Amino acid sequence: MEKVKSMLMPKANPQQQLRDWQRRLRQECRNIERQIRDIQREEKSVQKAIRDAAKRNDMGSAKSLAKEIVRSRKTVNRLHENRAQLNSISMHLGESVAIARTVGHLSKSAEVMKLVNNLMKAPETAVTMQEFSKEMTKAGVIEEFVNDALDTALDSEDIEEETEEEVEKVLTELAGETAAQLPEATRRERMKQPAEEEEATAEGVDDEEGLEEIRARLDKVRS
Repeated sequence: MEKVKSMLMPKANPQQQLRDWQRRLRQECRNIERQIRDIQREEKSVQKAIRDAAKRNDMGSAKSLAKEIVRSRKTVNRLHENRAQLNSISMHLGESVAIARTVGHLSKSAEVMKLVNNLMKAPETAVTMQEFSKEMTKAGVIEEFVNDALDTALDSEDIEEETEEEVEKVLTELAGETAAQLPEATRRERMKQPAEEEEATAEGVDDEEGLEEIRARLDKVRS
């Protein structure tokens, strides 16, 4: 029955399809912008916690929190890239519709296919872009994907491991003067504490919020 209904329904013209896609792409961009703001807002509280930990000479907690900032900044960078690619898709779709006015139908776009494929690999946009890919394939804008880009995106968070250099840079940025006052040997020793000791010494990260609670809030806005 549903199949019969879909056959009887009038087919959207290229201009209508474009308006609908662009509207949804704009909404997705707004969602990304909101997520970026949420991450950056949480980062400010983590920055304060790092400075407080450094003042207590608790470099184990400071380093653990610095890793969270490195992860958050990488997520923000990835989100900016996602937003830029969404805007590029919208622009290329506009060009495709302009051509369709002449030839009477939407033509395949290799650039749109490449951008959709990239966004299907990003955890934040994977599900949404799967829906777009189905619709655009049906409309003849892109070819059907035969890879496992979506499965890869959903099965793995694909979060890069922070490097020691990046963590050191964050510590220097936020707690440089306080950390520099510690003897070099003492500072390095405290920063090499095992994870269990880091959590144990992190009780004073904030009078109201512990290290795990800060991590949980960051994980929530990054997901």
